[in-house]
Amino acid sequence: MSRATTPAAPHTAAPERPADLVLTGARIHTVDPDLPEAQALAVRDGRIVWLGADAGAARWTGPETDVIEGRGRLVLPGFIDAHNHVRLGSDDACVQLAGARSLLDIHARIRAWHTAHPDADWIEAEAFDYSAIPDGRMPRAADLDPATGDTPAFVLSYDVHTAWLNTAALRRLGIDRDHTSLPFGEAETDPETGEPTGFVKDFAVKGLSRDGHRALRTLGVPWASTDRQYGRLAKSLDDAIRFGITTVVEPQNSLDDLALFERARAEGRLRSRIVAALFHPRGTTDADLDDFAAAARRYTGDRLRVGPLKLYIDDVVEPRTAALLEPYTGCRHHRGDTFYPAEEFGDLLAELDGRGFQCFVHATGDRGIRTVLEAVEHARTVNGPRDARHQVVHVECLDPQDTPRFAELGVVACMQPRHCAPEIAGPGQDWAENVGADRWHKAWPMRSLHDAGAVLAFSSDWNVAEMDPMIGIYTAVTRRPLGGSAPWQPAETVDVATAVHAYTMGSAYANFLEEERGSLTVGKLADFVVLSRDILRAAPEDIPRTVADTVVVGGEIVHTG
Repeated sequence: MSRATTPAAPHTAAPERPADLVLTGARIHTVDPDLPEAQALAVRDGRIVWLGADAGAARWTGPETDVIEGRGRLVLPGFIDAHNHVRLGSDDACVQLAGARSLLDIHARIRAWHTAHPDADWIEAEAFDYSAIPDGRMPRAADLDPATGDTPAFVLSYDVHTAWLNTAALRRLGIDRDHTSLPFGEAETDPETGEPTGFVKDFAVKGLSRDGHRALRTLGVPWASTDRQYGRLAKSLDDAIRFGITTVVEPQNSLDDLALFERARAEGRLRSRIVAALFHPRGTTDADLDDFAAAARRYTGDRLRVGPLKLYIDDVVEPRTAALLEPYTGCRHHRGDTFYPAEEFGDLLAELDGRGFQCFVHATGDRGIRTVLEAVEHARTVNGPRDARHQVVHVECLDPQDTPRFAELGVVACMQPRHCAPEIAGPGQDWAENVGADRWHKAWPMRSLHDAGAVLAFSSDWNVAEMDPMIGIYTAVTRRPLGGSAPWQPAETVDVATAVHAYTMGSAYANFLEEERGSLTVGKLADFVVLSRDILRAAPEDIPRTVADTVVVGGEIVHTG
């Protein structure tokens, strides 16, 4: 078969048989420079077999062909969310603390939930915002106790990087001054008394690991149970399809978690395609790597693929656990730590690169990001250059000296535009205040990276931020709050077409999927979304109100609005 070269290319010969599905009367933005726009397309056996002008669609339409009437609407390739924790949230059994801006509000929400569930063995909550704690400090058990009483409480931060426990939970989990290094995190202690405060850091690194989940289940924390995990996964997968996300990259899984995706596929809930990265915490053995490689060989299908490895070099800016080149604002010396010394991490990445693994490395601080880039450079020196497509995930605070190194080293910038919204990270919020105004120019430098030739792969980081790509695109284009008002660091905005590319072809390339996804091209998988509004032409403030009217995966209509 041959690709149409222009939307109006003439066709005389009839196809060998009609298409299974035909879309007509649309404005198709293909993200393919060889054929940037079309009006119609045809699908057979799950793949695109033709694109062109409406006049050619009749040739592909038979009595059994499903026809989607575009009615002039914008059609895009299905979104590829390059970093989406579909296993993590949100959890209907938890108290929802998103938007709670004070301890009083947190207490009110917890008390209301506890009143409705008086026999609960645990109070569990998610999405608390660090800025809700007074005086810029981290939360303590004493802050929770008035609302929870003697019922143990387990509360996760909005970024799932820290946990907050009350006094009853500290007792239930056996945490005391002699037991603070936990399978699921590091319990902070009071510098004067040595007693645990109730704040647990490094939860994303340890608590979301295989050992961390097992420990929490053994200790009876309901949030970690398999059924609760599956409930979160199934709900998040439904949301992904509703938003037009046809491929989800789940960035942090243990081998145990793969059974959850198998179950979702068996029960018909796996309508989005999945790329599952495996978590490589400190202490991962050669035998573990052999098991990871075996899983990658087993799961190679277009619906469920396993392969990349997820690592951490630092944590997050809000609790001051990201690694910065200079101290945090208001701190004389503290600039955060890396989880590995630089030389050790370089050797580790070289080893993984030498075994052929692609690595996703969480790095938010400028020193953390530089450490990763230097490790990639070291790996290339040791192993020789290869098309590894290692990713720096988040790229929140990037020193300008390091901007060109992404393209030079072939490193993908996997970024989450919503994270840089002023109401989340801007002036008055913990991120901006901890970094300080003299470093705000380093914040999420999307345009600088794009202009320097780096590959941008956009994503939501659900459930840290909203999953909807429309919100991510709006933020990338405006750097404004959802309600409008002043932008923050507008010099780093990108245009809509660039943002769409980052959510489609950029994310496809980042995950070695560009031969079959990311653009609407003859021969590729027929994954696409029909939007309610033409976001390429709409006013930016209208983008968040745009919805997916129709979502197609592999030529099958899986959602209609």
